[in-house]
Amino acid sequence: MEISGIISAIVIGIIIGVLGRLVIPGRQHIGIIWTILIGIVAALIGAAIANALGVAHTKGVDWIEWLIQIALAAVGVAALDRAKASR
Repeated sequence: MEISGIISAIVIGIIIGVLGRLVIPGRQHIGIIWTILIGIVAALIGAAIANALGVAHTKGVDWIEWLIQIALAAVGVAALDRAKASR
């Protein structure tokens, strides 16, 4: 992955984190920084998964890659929220 890919993954990760948080119903007990970090990780892992599945580079918008990334972000937000709520 090139440096431009990493920078775009960070920018997209911010968006993915917010979208992942919006997918989860109710109020989450984590801050926006955690949401952004989860989004960045989800974007990087989602891009790797999409690349492994062969759906990372399509004509137009890579909707499948976005869906994978948003789903991973939603799972990450829910997991961290549950971990913080159980404390």
